Amino acid sequence: MPGAHRTVTLSRWSLRSKVVSATVGVVMAGATAYAATSWFVGLNGGSTAEGQSASITNLTISAVATPGATNLLYPGANGDVVLKISNPNAFPVTVTAVQLPANTAFATGYGDSALASLNTGCTASNSGVSWNYATATSGSSHNLTSPLTVAANGTLTVTMTNAASMSTSAPAACASTYFSMPSLTGVSATGGAATPTTGPATDTWTS
Repeated sequence: MPGAHRTVTLSRWSLRSKVVSATVGVVMAGATAYAATSWFVGLNGGSTAEGQSASITNLTISAVATPGATNLLYPGANGDVVLKISNPNAFPVTVTAVQLPANTAFATGYGDSALASLNTGCTASNSGVSWNYATATSGSSHNLTSPLTVAANGTLTVTMTNAASMSTSAPAACASTYFSMPSLTGVSATGGAATPTTGPATDTWTS
């Protein structure tokens, strides 16, 4: 109807995805010790010692039940995504980039922040909610503005600013909705000594 308008309640969302291709590495080198005395004593057959490197376990990225984002989605605009990175390794892991699914993958809507009750009027087929800067090719890599270091055996909650967008075609049913974002396909990360990022943190990617 001419002059008619609809009121769209800004929506909130959370992210649920498991990273299955995160790559981290750590190298531990053995050390050589030398002690001097007034008497020289030789060694039969030389000397050796042994060291072992830590094992590597993939990171997990999951939803935050109460995201608390303030920059909320509405049709034609960008919004924040809140996620939690869990590091099960015995050493800090620094994430420098994320790999996104194709730009044809869209978020599913839920009526609650626990992502337990589907919003049947706002689905992956009509929500128009996707990751910003995703390309037609799945797995495109996007550098974070600032690296994120997750403590050994720790977690880090991060708000990714303007990381998601909602198309102008999103229906009114997608108002007041939480979104389970399409799963990331991986992250770029390295393991080793580093100062953990203080959480909750804020980050993003811009291209």
